Amino acid sequence: MQQRRSTFHDGERAVQARAGVSGEWLNRSESFVRSEMPQQHRSFFENLQMLILGLLDSDGRPWCVPALGPRGFLVSPTPDTLEIHRDPVLLSELGLVRSVGASVGILGIDLTSRRRNRLNGRIQHASPGEMTIVVDQSYGNCPQYIQTRHLPSGQDKLAVVARRRGSITDPEVRRIIEAADTFFIASRAAGSLDGGSAGVDASHRGGNPGFLGINGNGTLSFPDFSGNRFFNTLGNIESDGRVGLFVPDFETGEAIVLTGRGSIDWDPERIKTFEGAERVVDVVPEEIWYADAVLPVIGTKSE
Repeated sequence: MQQRRSTFHDGERAVQARAGVSGEWLNRSESFVRSEMPQQHRSFFENLQMLILGLLDSDGRPWCVPALGPRGFLVSPTPDTLEIHRDPVLLSELGLVRSVGASVGILGIDLTSRRRNRLNGRIQHASPGEMTIVVDQSYGNCPQYIQTRHLPSGQDKLAVVARRRGSITDPEVRRIIEAADTFFIASRAAGSLDGGSAGVDASHRGGNPGFLGINGNGTLSFPDFSGNRFFNTLGNIESDGRVGLFVPDFETGEAIVLTGRGSIDWDPERIKTFEGAERVVDVVPEEIWYADAVLPVIGTKSE
């Protein structure tokens, strides 16, 4: 009899063990992860204007980028497929790989309702303006730490005024990062990406402005709060360490996109400096891009 592969890879299980997640909870949680999207997830994706993707470049580095369009640019023709009828932002500049079989992490997030669903899968087909993803894992996330915003409809043309490599010392880069209350992170596991959770992941992080900090040595740090205890992102950091961040400014349409190396700090004294945190994640940026008008819709924060 073929042994059933665990939902979680070695890196995720290592972080779960260190965080004290019980075996009973993990056994129950495996039923939350499906190999197909339920109808409510399919309908949810099809109603979105923004999708967050984790994709690799030719060097295997993860990047986190959005794909944006009017409602209907995402289509789920079957429970195990999702079609994206727009190219991700900065696709060619970053050299993102969309070959058949390539791993991709997807986060669908509705900032108005604070609802989000995750999908990890593989590229079945890609051509200019189109990409079809086959589902490996599908599961929902709770609305914790999502800042509510209204994204007006009606703007589906992406007009990026400027795209350029940047530096952590650039005023635009520092301004956007230091004011962020939301960012998205892509990560990957080590070794061969053989599908399932041993692939690429895309996730959301939220907090008060300033929770994503720039240290004196040019590294970034952010607190990790209690979540679903899956530890997909931290498990990938434990396994491989390479991460990509997408840091949007919803009021101006600008964004910072970067890739680098992440690590987890479990030092209790340092963790105390972040109220409510359970761990601290540090990121050493290796390549940074600044993009002006990367968001075709401007989101205003709800009170």
